Amino acid sequence: MTASFRFAMIPGALALALFGLAAAADEVATRPSELHLKFDGDAAEPEWTAQNDSVMGGVSKGGAVVRDGVLAFTGSLSLENNGGFAQVRIQNLDRDLAGKKGVKLRVMGDGRKYQLRLATDARHRGSRISYSVEFPTTAGSWTEVEVRFADLKASHHGNALDGPPVNLSQVEEMSFLIGDKREGPFALKVDWLKVE
Repeated sequence: MTASFRFAMIPGALALALFGLAAAADEVATRPSELHLKFDGDAAEPEWTAQNDSVMGGVSKGGAVVRDGVLAFTGSLSLENNGGFAQVRIQNLDRDLAGKKGVKLRVMGDGRKYQLRLATDARHRGSRISYSVEFPTTAGSWTEVEVRFADLKASHHGNALDGPPVNLSQVEEMSFLIGDKREGPFALKVDWLKVE
Protein backbone atom coordinates (compact mmCIF):
# COMPACT_ATOMS: atom_id res chain seq x y z
CA MET A 1 0.00 0.00 0.00
CA THR A 2 1.43 3.37 -0.95
CA ALA A 3 1.81 6.22 1.55
CA SER A 4 -0.57 8.43 -0.47
CA PHE A 5 -3.27 5.71 -0.37
CA ARG A 6 -2.88 5.26 3.40
CA PHE A 7 -3.29 9.00 3.96
CA ALA A 8 -6.30 9.08 1.64
CA MET A 9 -8.03 6.55 3.94
CA ILE A 10 -7.68 8.73 7.07
CA PRO A 11 -10.56 11.13 6.29
CA GLY A 12 -12.90 8.14 5.79
CA ALA A 13 -11.76 6.54 9.05
CA LEU A 14 -12.11 9.88 10.82
CA ALA A 15 -15.61 10.29 9.44
CA LEU A 16 -16.57 6.81 10.71
CA ALA A 17 -15.14 7.59 14.15
CA LEU A 18 -17.02 10.88 14.32
CA PHE A 19 -20.20 9.17 13.15
CA GLY A 20 -19.78 6.64 15.98
CA LEU A 21 -19.33 9.41 18.55
CA ALA A 22 -22.37 11.25 17.20
CA ALA A 23 -24.44 8.06 17.40
CA ALA A 24 -23.33 7.47 21.01
CA ALA A 25 -24.18 11.08 21.90
CA ASP A 26 -27.58 10.69 20.24
CA GLU A 27 -28.23 7.52 22.24
CA VAL A 28 -27.48 9.36 25.49
CA ALA A 29 -29.61 12.33 24.40
CA THR A 30 -32.61 10.08 23.77
CA ARG A 31 -32.49 8.32 27.16
CA PRO A 32 -35.97 8.76 28.70
CA SER A 33 -36.22 11.40 31.41
CA GLU A 34 -39.66 10.50 32.74
CA LEU A 35 -40.81 7.70 35.03
CA HIS A 36 -44.42 7.24 36.12
CA LEU A 37 -45.41 3.75 37.26
CA LYS A 38 -49.13 3.04 37.75
CA PHE A 39 -48.94 -0.76 38.16
CA ASP A 40 -51.95 -1.11 35.88
CA GLY A 41 -50.73 -4.08 33.85
CA ASP A 42 -49.22 -1.99 31.05
CA ALA A 43 -46.72 -4.24 29.26
CA ALA A 44 -44.39 -1.23 28.85
CA GLU A 45 -43.86 -0.97 32.61
CA PRO A 46 -40.59 -2.52 33.77
CA GLU A 47 -40.45 -5.83 35.63
CA TRP A 48 -39.54 -6.05 39.33
CA THR A 49 -37.19 -8.86 40.38
CA ALA A 50 -36.08 -9.98 43.85
CA GLN A 51 -32.58 -9.83 45.26
CA ASN A 52 -32.44 -10.97 48.88
CA ASP A 53 -29.69 -11.65 51.40
CA SER A 54 -29.26 -15.16 50.00
CA VAL A 55 -26.55 -13.57 47.82
CA MET A 56 -24.44 -13.48 51.03
CA GLY A 57 -25.72 -16.63 52.73
CA GLY A 58 -28.83 -15.19 54.42
CA VAL A 59 -32.28 -16.77 54.42
CA SER A 60 -34.63 -13.77 54.19
CA LYS A 61 -37.44 -14.08 51.66
CA GLY A 62 -39.00 -11.33 49.60
CA GLY A 63 -40.57 -10.66 46.23
CA ALA A 64 -42.94 -8.45 44.30
CA VAL A 65 -46.25 -9.04 42.60
CA VAL A 66 -48.25 -6.51 40.59
CA ARG A 67 -51.96 -7.15 41.03
CA ASP A 68 -55.11 -4.98 40.99
CA GLY A 69 -53.14 -1.81 40.24
CA VAL A 70 -50.71 -2.22 43.15
CA LEU A 71 -47.11 -3.37 43.53
CA ALA A 72 -46.94 -5.63 46.61
CA PHE A 73 -43.47 -6.18 48.08
CA THR A 74 -43.81 -8.87 50.75
CA GLY A 75 -41.76 -11.48 52.55
CA SER A 76 -40.01 -12.20 55.81
CA LEU A 77 -36.70 -10.95 57.19
CA SER A 78 -34.28 -13.23 58.99
CA LEU A 79 -31.04 -12.27 60.73
CA GLU A 80 -29.65 -15.81 60.42
CA ASN A 81 -26.23 -16.22 58.79
CA ASN A 82 -25.57 -12.46 59.07
CA GLY A 83 -28.47 -11.75 56.72
CA GLY A 84 -31.28 -9.27 57.17
CA PHE A 85 -32.42 -7.64 53.95
CA ALA A 86 -34.88 -8.17 51.13
CA GLN A 87 -35.09 -6.11 47.96
CA VAL A 88 -37.04 -5.84 44.73
CA ARG A 89 -35.61 -3.90 41.82
CA ILE A 90 -35.98 -2.73 38.25
CA GLN A 91 -32.82 -3.43 36.30
CA ASN A 92 -31.83 -1.80 32.99
CA LEU A 93 -33.96 1.23 33.83
CA ASP A 94 -31.76 3.51 31.68
CA ARG A 95 -33.14 6.93 32.66
CA ASP A 96 -31.73 10.45 32.60
CA LEU A 97 -33.26 12.04 35.70
CA ALA A 98 -30.92 15.04 35.80
CA GLY A 99 -32.81 18.14 36.89
CA LYS A 100 -35.51 16.12 38.68
CA LYS A 101 -36.13 16.79 42.37
CA GLY A 102 -37.17 13.34 43.53
CA VAL A 103 -39.82 10.64 43.63
CA LYS A 104 -43.39 10.86 44.89
CA LEU A 105 -45.18 7.64 45.73
CA ARG A 106 -48.37 6.48 47.40
CA VAL A 107 -47.71 3.62 49.79
CA MET A 108 -49.35 1.46 52.42
CA GLY A 109 -46.97 -0.29 54.77
CA ASP A 110 -46.77 -2.05 58.08
CA GLY A 111 -45.27 0.72 60.19
CA ARG A 112 -41.72 -0.27 59.23
CA LYS A 113 -39.17 1.85 57.37
CA TYR A 114 -38.22 1.02 53.79
CA GLN A 115 -35.59 2.38 51.44
CA LEU A 116 -35.97 3.70 47.93
CA ARG A 117 -32.67 3.06 46.16
CA LEU A 118 -31.10 4.13 42.88
CA ALA A 119 -28.02 2.73 41.17
CA THR A 120 -26.04 4.36 38.38
CA ASP A 121 -22.90 3.45 36.47
CA ALA A 122 -20.84 4.29 39.61
CA ARG A 123 -18.75 1.43 41.01
CA HIS A 124 -16.73 0.79 44.18
CA ARG A 125 -14.17 -2.01 44.12
CA GLY A 126 -15.72 -3.25 40.90
CA SER A 127 -19.36 -3.51 42.02
CA ARG A 128 -22.35 -1.20 42.00
CA ILE A 129 -22.82 1.68 44.44
CA SER A 130 -26.35 2.20 45.78
CA TYR A 131 -27.89 5.57 46.66
CA SER A 132 -30.73 5.33 49.17
CA VAL A 133 -33.25 7.27 51.21
CA GLU A 134 -35.31 5.72 54.00
CA PHE A 135 -39.03 6.48 54.28
CA PRO A 136 -41.58 5.60 56.96
CA THR A 137 -44.88 3.81 56.44
CA THR A 138 -48.13 3.76 58.40
CA ALA A 139 -49.66 0.37 59.13
CA GLY A 140 -52.93 -0.10 57.26
CA SER A 141 -53.13 3.43 55.81
CA TRP A 142 -52.29 4.87 52.42
CA THR A 143 -49.87 7.82 52.60
CA GLU A 144 -48.03 9.90 50.04
CA VAL A 145 -44.26 9.99 50.44
CA GLU A 146 -41.74 12.35 48.86
CA VAL A 147 -38.17 11.14 48.45
CA ARG A 148 -35.74 13.94 47.56
CA PHE A 149 -32.76 13.08 45.38
CA ALA A 150 -30.72 15.61 47.40
CA ASP A 151 -31.07 13.26 50.41
CA LEU A 152 -29.65 10.18 48.67
CA LYS A 153 -26.72 8.60 50.53
CA ALA A 154 -24.10 6.42 48.85
CA SER A 155 -23.37 2.91 50.15
CA HIS A 156 -21.68 -0.29 49.04
CA HIS A 157 -22.90 -3.64 50.39
CA GLY A 158 -24.51 -1.86 53.34
CA ASN A 159 -21.46 0.26 54.22
CA ALA A 160 -21.74 4.04 53.96
CA LEU A 161 -19.48 5.80 51.47
CA ASP A 162 -18.40 9.46 51.29
CA GLY A 163 -19.16 9.56 47.56
CA PRO A 164 -19.21 9.86 44.67
CA PRO A 165 -22.38 11.95 44.39
CA VAL A 166 -25.23 10.38 42.48
CA ASN A 167 -25.15 10.97 38.71
CA LEU A 168 -28.85 11.28 37.92
CA SER A 169 -28.20 11.31 34.18
CA GLN A 170 -27.13 7.63 34.35
CA VAL A 171 -29.82 5.89 36.44
CA GLU A 172 -29.67 2.17 35.68
CA GLU A 173 -31.68 0.66 38.54
CA MET A 174 -34.39 1.48 41.08
CA SER A 175 -35.33 -0.66 44.05
CA PHE A 176 -37.20 -0.97 47.33
CA LEU A 177 -35.29 -2.52 50.23
CA ILE A 178 -36.07 -3.42 53.82
CA GLY A 179 -33.19 -4.01 56.20
CA ASP A 180 -34.29 -2.68 59.60
CA LYS A 181 -32.78 -5.56 61.64
CA ARG A 182 -36.25 -6.75 62.73
CA GLU A 183 -37.07 -10.38 62.00
CA GLY A 184 -40.49 -11.34 60.76
CA PRO A 185 -42.97 -10.66 57.98
CA PHE A 186 -43.13 -7.36 56.11
CA ALA A 187 -45.50 -5.88 53.55
CA LEU A 188 -45.26 -2.74 51.44
CA LYS A 189 -47.86 -1.79 48.83
CA VAL A 190 -47.18 0.90 46.22
CA ASP A 191 -50.15 2.41 44.40
CA TRP A 192 -48.12 4.65 42.08
CA LEU A 193 -44.67 6.16 41.72
CA LYS A 194 -43.67 9.28 39.82
CA VAL A 195 -40.37 11.09 39.30
CA GLU A 196 -40.81 14.87 39.41
